[in-house]
Amino acid sequence: MVNRAYLLGMAKPVNIYDAKARLSELVDRAAAGEEVVIAKAGKPVARLVPLRPRLRRPGRGAGRIEIARDFDAPLTDDILRDFESDR
Repeated sequence: MVNRAYLLGMAKPVNIYDAKARLSELVDRAAAGEEVVIAKAGKPVARLVPLRPRLRRPGRGAGRIEIARDFDAPLTDDILRDFESDR
């Protein structure tokens, strides 16, 4: 998929050689909201874009996880001994 901003002349492509040399700067520009087009032999091949924050929605896993009723029950002496031994 070709960057629309590039097609409209709004984004100037950066050739891949320059992108390698200026990666830190280009990442900063993308993080600031700019879309950077990377070209190889004059042809756009990649876009460097800012990441959108992941939205966490509580309850999304409802019904997919089951916790045993005795999850927080005291451990048996055998299991405690295994955890506390120096084997």
